[in-house]
Parts: sequence; structure tokens; C-alpha cells
Amino acid sequence: MYVSIFNDVIGPVMRGPSSSHCAAALRIGQLARDLMEGDLQKVLVEFDRNGALATTHEGHGSDMGLFGGLMGWDAVDDRLPDSARAIAKMGISVSIKIVNLNVQHPNTYRLTLSNARERHVLTAVSTGGGMIKIIDIDGFSVSIEGDYRETLIYTKADGSMILRHFTDAVAADEILIHQAGDAYLVEVKAQEFVDDAILAEIKKQFDILAVRKLSPVLPVLSRAGLEVPFTTCEQMLRYKGHRGVFLWQLAVAYECARANLSEEGVLERMTEIVRTLRHSIEQGLEGTDYEDRILGCQSDGFSRHMKDKSLLDAGLLNRIILYVTAIMEVKSAMGIIVAAPTAGACAALPGACLAVGDELGLSDNDVAKAMLAGGMIGVFIATRSTFAAEIAGCQAECGAASGMAAAALATIGGGTTEQAVAAASIALQNSLGMVCDPVANRVEVPCLGKNVMAASNALACANMALAGYDPVIPLDEVIEAMDRVGRSLPYQLRCTALGGLSVTKTSKAIEAKLKRGRRDGSTDRRQRTEDRRQRTEDRRQKTEDRGQMTDSDF
Repeated sequence: MYVSIFNDVIGPVMRGPSSSHCAAALRIGQLARDLMEGDLQKVLVEFDRNGALATTHEGHGSDMGLFGGLMGWDAVDDRLPDSARAIAKMGISVSIKIVNLNVQHPNTYRLTLSNARERHVLTAVSTGGGMIKIIDIDGFSVSIEGDYRETLIYTKADGSMILRHFTDAVAADEILIHQAGDAYLVEVKAQEFVDDAILAEIKKQFDILAVRKLSPVLPVLSRAGLEVPFTTCEQMLRYKGHRGVFLWQLAVAYECARANLSEEGVLERMTEIVRTLRHSIEQGLEGTDYEDRILGCQSDGFSRHMKDKSLLDAGLLNRIILYVTAIMEVKSAMGIIVAAPTAGACAALPGACLAVGDELGLSDNDVAKAMLAGGMIGVFIATRSTFAAEIAGCQAECGAASGMAAAALATIGGGTTEQAVAAASIALQNSLGMVCDPVANRVEVPCLGKNVMAASNALACANMALAGYDPVIPLDEVIEAMDRVGRSLPYQLRCTALGGLSVTKTSKAIEAKLKRGRRDGSTDRRQRTEDRRQRTEDRRQKTEDRGQMTDSDF
């Protein structure tokens, strides 16, 4: 599957502190729900004792997202913070165990799903930025990434015989035959589910045990014969159409091919994302509250100091800091944000782009072009490395976001494609070795500071590139080095909450306090959820007709 800007890099639109935990877990839950045809009574969730989820599944929102997905909710549902209570109220019994799974990926979920009629076991991994892969269903090795409509046919008949029948009867992009013991699983990947009439005919001819249909969970689907113009920066710079065009235009050309959209469609989709992000900033600047977090609202104080001119003169960097802080606070308050490329690194790229855009009086469409330029850098990173801090530390999240933001800002500054790429290379070079060590098992500290650092680094590197600084090391080679460095980090420093700031005395004390608060306040959580929902609706009404923020707001 080729990387899509709207699947892998900028998105999903979501609630929660972590895309690789909340959004990914929700998508896994949605697919598991489809496997059970929506009829769930018991769910056993198992995490590997030596993986990242053993220590982070609760604090980073994996449980919350998974429960929401199992109930069929989407990633922006405002009931998500209360999903544990809701799933219990629905009569679904859920138990979570930490066991020895002996798996390779640190973000592995094994779900045992059952009702009065049947039982299924599904194993999936969260691969970073909200992306997922189901790797096993009932002992059949599969590869389901949520980018197709999947029709699964369980049978005792020889799968190859059914395959021959499908060849003429079904317009499938791919048909796979999986075998486990004396049973077969026929997996049909297609743009549409296999028609019920065809399935009925197959059931007359073959011993079919069950049929399941899994709906796609990604916004951009895959298709047969899919080709993209380039997958590396080197290929892009040799691309026949790259001369005389900006990086954002090459991003549009790439995503047109990947997502099967028109140029206008790509720009419209990114502009809509920019509008969502602008609303997130507005919500953050109005103030956020949420009991289960470390940092209270701090953007209001920074805004006051900006108005009073009591801060050091950092030019537009102060506005960038303000916007980055506002987005991070909305994330921590369970508001709606956009992973860019992850939720933990959601503020650096959009905060920088929107702040500079507002400073220069640019439209949302102009900001969308910058975001697309950053998204193209993200495609190269996702193709050759990862956005998962569990695999490569925070350099895979905030480091990647800094490289993306540097290219975006260079584009806003009128830089050529080569200058935007140079900015990204310099920014990534400055980010190698960044560890992931969340305080109190929350994606707040030092995440806020790292997002600000990523955006600040991006601004500096964009100006360096616009001034003609030589990055020396080509971007593709920097990405390869980043991947090697990240995988060399001790696992304690890769989002496990087992090293760095995570294990300081203060961090542990804060974590204990938050746990006591959740336990003591559980009886009135439903009322707090209703209050949050009402506040969100009030904000939506207040900002419905509001235009862009201007200097007069500060």
C-alpha cells in the first residue's frame, strides 16, 4: 500500500492524546465489531508484557479508543472519554490482561471476541499515526489495513476451487487464500463487498462455514493498479514535472494519483482540515478544562503577556508558540484535533503554518498548500521509516513534524522545491535521538515543549534554507539515519513510560495523584461528560460565524 497524505501523514481527525493509541485502537475495535457482526458479549484484551501497551494502554487512551470502536463510535465522538462506562452499560464484558504474547511489534493487540453463538480471535498492531494492520484472524495469517472492503469466507472446501469461481463472478482487486489446518479463509479485497446473490450461489456449491464483511476504516482506499509518481525525495527531484513548480504542487500530483482525486479535490480536502485546525486553535484560546490532565490552560496567560508586550520580542515565533500551545491544550482536553503526523506531535506543523499564515494575512487555501508541502515530506518519512514513537522515539513524531513544518514554512516564504526539501533535511538533522518519555504516562509533558521546539526549529531551518544554507546530507539519507538512530534507542525511551522523565519522583507522584482522582471521581463522570458536551456546543455556536483571527485579537 502506497502512503497517502490523508491516511498516513495528516489525519485522522480525532479526539484523544495519542493517534497510535486512541485512533488506532478505535479502528481496530471497529474491525473487530464487524467481525462479530456487531454482536459482542465478551471481549478479552491481551497486551504483551514486554510491549509498550503494557504500561501505556490506560494513560495514552488505548482502552478508551478500543471501547469506542467496539461500540461502533467514530474518532470524534464526544462520548469517548466515558467509553469504559458506556461499554459496560451496553452489557459487553471487557477484561484486560498483560501476558507473554512473544510478539515483535510493541503495539500489539490480541482480542478474543465472543457471544452466545461464536468466538473469534483477532491480532492487530498499531503502526503509528493512527494506522493499523490486522495480522491474524482465527489462526489465519492476514494483512488487513482498513483500506478495502473485505469479504471473508470461512470454508472447509479447497480455497483454490472457490477462487476459480470468483475469477469470473467478482470484480475483486485481490483475492487471497489463507489456510490453517484443514480450514481455509478466502479474503476478497474489493471496492465493494461481494454481492449477497453471489455468496448465496457459492454456499450452494461449497461447504461455507461463515461469511464476514469488514468495512474500511481509512478515508483513502486502495485499488488495483495503483501507481504514484515517486516515493522518495530523490525520485521527486528527478520527476519530469518538478521543474518550476512548488513542493505543494508536487504533493497535489502525488495525492491525485494515490487518492484518485482531482487537483481541486485534494486542495478542498486539505483546506477543510485547515478549517478544523483553526477551530481547534480558537477553542484552545478560549480556554479548556479537563480533570484528568497534568497541565491546566496556559495559552491564556501567554496571550495576555503578548498583548501586554511583556515577553521578549521573538517576532512571529511568539504567535507560533501561542497557537502550538492552544492546539496541545485542546488535545489534552479531549477536543477535536488532527494528527499531523501524530496526535502527540499534532501542533507543530499546523501551529506554525496557521500562525505564519495569520501573520502574513494568508487565506486557509494558502495555508492548505503549505500543509500539503509538509505532507509530501511526511510521505517520504512514512515510506522509509515510521511515525511510531514506540519504534523510533519522539524523533519519529515531533522530529518528523519539525521536518514537515520546515518545508511548509519555506513554501510559505516562496521557497523553491529544493529549498523546502533543504529546510526539511536540516530540521530532521537537528532532531535525531529525541526520546519519548511522557511524564505520568500522559501525552502532555514534555510533549508540549517538544512541539514548541519542533515548530521553532522549523522556523529557523526554513529561513536558513531560504537564505541558501547547504543541508549537506540529502533528505532521503537523513530519513534513513533517523530510522537507524530511533531503532537503536533503548526501549525504555520509546514511549514505554519506563525511562527518562517518566520515572522521575515527580512524574510518579503526579501519576499516582491522577489515578486517585479518577477513582474518587468516577461516580460523577457522566455529569462531567455532559457538561463538556454542552461547553463544546456553546463554543461551536460562538465561533460559527467568526472569521480569521487578526492582530487586533492580540
